[in-house]
Amino acid sequence: MQDVTVVDHPLVRHKLSLMRRKQTSTKSFRQMLKEIGGLICYEVTRDLPLADVEVETPLATIQAPVLAGKKLVFAPVLRSGMGMLEGMLELVPAARVAHVGLYRDPATLACVEYYFKAPTDLAERLVVVIDPMLATGNTAIAAADRLKEAGAKQIRMACLVAAPEGLSNFHGHHPDVRVWVAAIDQRLNEHGYILPGLGDAGDRMYGTK
Repeated sequence: MQDVTVVDHPLVRHKLSLMRRKQTSTKSFRQMLKEIGGLICYEVTRDLPLADVEVETPLATIQAPVLAGKKLVFAPVLRSGMGMLEGMLELVPAARVAHVGLYRDPATLACVEYYFKAPTDLAERLVVVIDPMLATGNTAIAAADRLKEAGAKQIRMACLVAAPEGLSNFHGHHPDVRVWVAAIDQRLNEHGYILPGLGDAGDRMYGTK
């Protein structure tokens, strides 16, 4: 799919397979979600701009590259996006965090916002939306809509598993937002869940179901 990058690194594929197992414990699921978050973050940030600065080593002074411009904003969709956020913040601890509280109405599958808090200078930063599951795409669309309303001009999307229907729906609304995903699964079932998927990521991460 256009503007979709599948992160198929062997470590990502291995961890995702373990997470799919229904017998995987809450502790293990949460730990692997954090680890995959960090691995996907490497790919999402692969083309960040660099600028040379003077660095004095113990032996010499050189021009060495550092990240240029303002730091990133990670925007996890509550609740499950928090699991991937931990791994990403370990790689980019100076990043700012925007919180997007959305839930999917079980009857209509429409998104309902219940919380939003973001840095005021989103327009000057690259914003990475984090949501492990891109199923119908409605949550991701609502998150990107809200961030753009708050001023975001550069947005990327990082997720774990996506359905083809969700990706198509998302890019129909936000063709300018690139998506990084560990796997594109077969389809959605009649309840809007990804098949084969891995279940509800938030429930599995927090042991609430």
